[in-house]
Amino acid sequence: MIATWQFIIDGLSQNLKVALLYVVESNGSSPGRNGFMMAVDENENFIGTIGGGIMEVKLIELAKMLILKEDFKAQIIDQYHDKNQAKRQSGLICSGNQKIVITKLDQKDLPIIKQICNETNSRNIELSNRGIKFTKAETSTKIESTEVFSIVRSIKPKKRIHIFGAGHVGVALAKQMQLLNFDINIYDNRPEIKSLNQDKINCEINIIDYAEIKNNIHFDENDYVVIVSFGYRYDKLIFSQIYNLKFAYIGMMGSDAKIETLKKEYIAEGINQDMLAHVHMPIGINILSKTAEEIAVSIAGQIILESNKHLPTGRKYTL
Repeated sequence: MIATWQFIIDGLSQNLKVALLYVVESNGSSPGRNGFMMAVDENENFIGTIGGGIMEVKLIELAKMLILKEDFKAQIIDQYHDKNQAKRQSGLICSGNQKIVITKLDQKDLPIIKQICNETNSRNIELSNRGIKFTKAETSTKIESTEVFSIVRSIKPKKRIHIFGAGHVGVALAKQMQLLNFDINIYDNRPEIKSLNQDKINCEINIIDYAEIKNNIHFDENDYVVIVSFGYRYDKLIFSQIYNLKFAYIGMMGSDAKIETLKKEYIAEGINQDMLAHVHMPIGINILSKTAEEIAVSIAGQIILESNKHLPTGRKYTL
């Protein structure tokens, strides 16, 4: 999402006309979920997605045409993914429907878009026929007509992941989470690992003393934590300092035998089963992964599942 806002900034800074397309409602198996967004400039460059397929191609063309009209401001487009629907067929047959706001952004919007892009805390914005602005109003959807509406949504900062261990799996996971647009913090206690991996990932490897984690790292309850350090004792040292903190996700890598050994030791040391219940160990979805890259995919998949499991979807979870 940050990349989409940055695309808008770049376009407006070049005096290009830019359209924002934002999914404000989706039902059934609609491929574009609530909150999906994309931006299109007058040269047909675009970024993001509102669901893909022929629908997206058509709406890119429509957005380009609309933003070239001087008097165009904003409107809501209904899309039905069903060939039996009389009007507003999207061209898709996945069933369901969605509502998409198309609004034109210009130079007067540049300051607020820059604020959105640089925001480090959650804030609400309002998309309406009057434009875009920050608001203290609660999230809501109020639609009087296709041209009179107010959509209030929360803009959240990038998700942050802490990866303890800059070995093969840690580096592979960092690459994977970059693709998912996470803010990545990767740590190791081996100074030499920094030079070995300096060209492999686009983020800083922080060399730390694993015994001083709580004194040197600020955690937030919305953070994601992955423990894939060099050895069993380091894993235990890291975990013993943070197991009682609240996270969006925490997982530890290890074989079944290693995890059972760790659990027995934790319980013997006074960490009860309830304190361990929220920890994903062994980490990752079981996809029979073998290589570091495959393990990274399995961890990323589990993180996606944990992130999205409370969101509305048109498909039952069957894994």
